[in-house]
Amino acid sequence: MWIPGIIVLLLFLFVSFSYYAYQIVYTANVDTKGQDTYVYIPTGASYEQALDSVEATGTIIDRLSLRFMAKLMDYDELVKPGRYKIENGWGNRQLIGVLRLGEQVPLRITFNNIRLRSQLAEKLAAAVEPSAAEIDSLLNDQEYLQTLGFDTTTVVSMFIPNTYEVYWTITAPELMQRMKTEYDRFWTDERKAKAEKMGLSPKEVSTLASIVQAETIKNDEKPRVAGVYLNRLQKGMKLEADPTVVYAVRDFTIRRVLNVHLQHDSPYNTYRYAGLPPGPINVPDISSIDAVLNPEEHKYIYFCAKEDFSGYHSFAVTHAEHIANARRYQRALTQRNILK
Repeated sequence: MWIPGIIVLLLFLFVSFSYYAYQIVYTANVDTKGQDTYVYIPTGASYEQALDSVEATGTIIDRLSLRFMAKLMDYDELVKPGRYKIENGWGNRQLIGVLRLGEQVPLRITFNNIRLRSQLAEKLAAAVEPSAAEIDSLLNDQEYLQTLGFDTTTVVSMFIPNTYEVYWTITAPELMQRMKTEYDRFWTDERKAKAEKMGLSPKEVSTLASIVQAETIKNDEKPRVAGVYLNRLQKGMKLEADPTVVYAVRDFTIRRVLNVHLQHDSPYNTYRYAGLPPGPINVPDISSIDAVLNPEEHKYIYFCAKEDFSGYHSFAVTHAEHIANARRYQRALTQRNILK
């Protein structure tokens, strides 16, 4: 009579195990609490490090069942680095399946308001796996940059501010090559023809665009400012652009350029040296580049801030007109400071 009892026991154990196995495989084990959640598994991460990264997201309900499923699916032999999105309600099988197949989701990178190569490296490194040191090393490697058609003074012009989709695991050289591809795509035959007509190379257009961008935040005014500097270049005049002096001195806290700053000896000081500086003084955006390629045609060769503090500028053909504009602005500035 004890045989039926054993059969019942075995049947009970089988049903219990089957139910537990079903739970391990199919029952939801991810709770993101309604938040977009990503797990980052670094290149070279071990199996334990990978699972620790997953658990560190705080979304796993039953860690033991996750690890059991990971072993069952041979994840310990199939760890792949990447940035993975974890979806709410996933079961262990879904989660481990995505990780073991390396099904990363791309991320979007943008960069603007960049002045220096080191800042660019930090901005990019904040989004992707390569470190700022790795990226900065390439940005300062003259021999490497020559293979891309740039040097350390012009390489920032290769980075056209836009939004790009990349994988988190992209390497530093791959990132550089991607930016070179995007640069070549941006510089269409039409844009290159416009630059050539003005006697400028694409790199020189970017250099002038960086000055225009530093001078005005008003996109609708950029073509007029670009026209001023192009007029100066055509007349053989020095550009005398204050932002180039600030860049030369490398003190970006300067709010007013003084005579002591103008004496600083640097090829970027356009008060001392004629023509364009060696390279961009920032990473110019598309509106600034296109402003140089499509400048407003006029005879202005001077400009200064408007006295209404609107962010726009007053433009002048003669030096006398310019001085009058500058005095109006100075009076308004003095009055404003008195009222404060």
